[in-house]
Amino acid sequence: MNLEQARFNMIEQQIRTWDVLNLDVLQTLVDVRREAFVPVASRSLAFIDTEIPLPSGQHMLSPKLEARLLQELAPTKLESVLEIGTGSGYMAALLAHHAKHVTTVEIDAACYALATKNLSDYGIQNVSAACGDGARGWTAQATTYDAILLSGSVPVMPDEILNQLKVGGRLLAIIGEAPIMSACLVTRRTADAWDTQKLFEANIAPLQNVKKPSAFHF
Repeated sequence: MNLEQARFNMIEQQIRTWDVLNLDVLQTLVDVRREAFVPVASRSLAFIDTEIPLPSGQHMLSPKLEARLLQELAPTKLESVLEIGTGSGYMAALLAHHAKHVTTVEIDAACYALATKNLSDYGIQNVSAACGDGARGWTAQATTYDAILLSGSVPVMPDEILNQLKVGGRLLAIIGEAPIMSACLVTRRTADAWDTQKLFEANIAPLQNVKKPSAFHF
């Protein structure tokens, strides 16, 4: 396989055509080699428009969705980012190229081991990875974040995660239940007010241990 041609085709045919046009984001997709974060058995799928199997039944998101999430969250070099759902570490590596620091949390021990090895092998210095349950926020560090990304869906957004945003911060998550889910950008306007903007439709697996909506009985 000609890796650079495959990468070029991925960017031009999948990602640009899905409204990812930010030049810094597109350059990051060149600089951070996706194949380095794909399990060896699936390397041939690295540039295909599909989710890729990871340990414990988890999956890498499709390339175009990863790129779109990065573009919409738009982290900057002055910002701290929290990612919930590390997977293979690829999304954390993309975020790290734009942010000051990334904290990424993975509940599955096998994926955590894969991600930490991938990030270390790739020489990413500004990512801190933790193995734990972030589905209701990540309180191991008593801090708030400029930006938060959920790499798995949630049926409703937990208040605990919303409260970890700084005022003025953004949270990007895919909210809903199959088959109806939307990528939503949530901005914390004040200590007690959040704005939510629906961006596009998407359908991905939920975070493990995610908060379920309340059931009503009549």
